[in-house]
Amino acid sequence: MKIAVFSAKPYDKRFIEQANRQHDHKLKFLSPNLNLETVDLVTGFEAVCVFVNDRLDGNVIKILHQQGIKLIALRCAGYNNVDLDAAQEHGITVVRVPAYSPYAVAEHAIALILTLNRKIHRAYNRVREKNFALNGLLGFDLHGRTVGIIGTGKIGRIAGQILHGFGCRILAYDLYPNQEFAETFAEYVTFEELLKQSDIISLHCPLTPQTHHLIDDKAIALMKTGVMLVNTSRGGLIDTKAVIRGLKTKQIGYLALDVYEQESKIFFEDMSEEIIQDDVFERLLTFPNVIITGHLAFFTEDALKNIAETTLNNITAIAQNQDCPNRIKA
Repeated sequence: MKIAVFSAKPYDKRFIEQANRQHDHKLKFLSPNLNLETVDLVTGFEAVCVFVNDRLDGNVIKILHQQGIKLIALRCAGYNNVDLDAAQEHGITVVRVPAYSPYAVAEHAIALILTLNRKIHRAYNRVREKNFALNGLLGFDLHGRTVGIIGTGKIGRIAGQILHGFGCRILAYDLYPNQEFAETFAEYVTFEELLKQSDIISLHCPLTPQTHHLIDDKAIALMKTGVMLVNTSRGGLIDTKAVIRGLKTKQIGYLALDVYEQESKIFFEDMSEEIIQDDVFERLLTFPNVIITGHLAFFTEDALKNIAETTLNNITAIAQNQDCPNRIKA
């Protein structure tokens, strides 16, 4: 197939080209995100390969159909950025990568927890300035703390298992509890009970209309004073303005974000010479107890290799009219 690969970075090209040696598709790597302004770039292609910040709403889908696009290949697990109803209406198949390396994301969540708690980022900067004072760097033992895991798919379960190894008590919330996880590592409780009891809360659920702004003013009010909140899933799970209010009142004592609900105009780009126009994001950067990494959690060699291989396998299966288990239906 002739495939336009959008949001393509040098590392994407490296791993996708390597995986394509087994498939021999014709690939064109394009750096812009796919959206209404760039959709004309799909002329002459049969499929598009997209990532998390590409925006395939109903209008974009309609133009894709008019341009002869038959397949949308997501190289990520989430698909909240694709209008599935519109794709189905126009006969466009959508496939995704449901699992690439759950360990990558789970381990990054743990890294954020440890960094926030032990102030590693601040200690690193102090030492580079030859300041070895410890005041302001006080942390706490993870052992014995209660951690709430919201969403117990593979990533959430792995994060819970790692934290269980630290000696943490693990509480879990999911609409579909995992029996094995419950028997060995965690206690399933209601959403409200998890918020009330947890010292640390880590989000690992998908973004859906039901989970949009799952963490809002009401949820924050139920949390322990000084709670640590970690999000390595999707930015829209958190009402950012509500979280800022929680930080200002010290209801939230620590915040770690790998994702942000308005990240599409910021993340994955070098903005060091720019004035960021997002005042909410800029406000987050002013807090000393906030860490933000720019959608970095998935970024390991293992994950990128798996993403590329699964994406190309998906495309080949559809091109050859074979059954594809990673096909998404509206």
